Amino acid sequence: MKIFLPLRHCLTAVLVLIAVVACNDSGSVSTEASQIELVQASPRWYSQGQVNQGEQIFTENCAVCHGAKAEGIVDDWKQKMDDGNFPPPPLNGSAHAWHHPNSMLIQVINNGGAAFGGQMPPFKDVLEESEKLAAIAFFQSFWTDEIYGQWEQMGGTD
Repeated sequence: MKIFLPLRHCLTAVLVLIAVVACNDSGSVSTEASQIELVQASPRWYSQGQVNQGEQIFTENCAVCHGAKAEGIVDDWKQKMDDGNFPPPPLNGSAHAWHHPNSMLIQVINNGGAAFGGQMPPFKDVLEESEKLAAIAFFQSFWTDEIYGQWEQMGGTD
């Protein structure tokens, strides 16, 4: 005799089973379950120290155009402005910055945005290499794990 349960009951049963297996007698998550979560989490290329440094650098050099939290300052970053240039895009993962590897992001920081229809000035002689990477770390810290994972798959750290 076969018993068929609706899908929602099967999912509930699986979740209950996972919770029972993952917890020990004290009700805390076992070491094995914690290790599984750590393996599944995508480690980032940068450290928290770089993010902290990058926040200051971004605030001083980038936020006026890209927003304090890299969220952008215009409603539609794809719409050209009256002067024919594109506005600064958000860098928080909601625009196209995540499509580009770090090497290209550094290139844009160094050379500015004119080649891409923007007005961003070059920062080649303004910021040290480590400061540029810290600024990138700061705005990438706003990227979801999904966006970060897609960026990695596209060769983001190249």
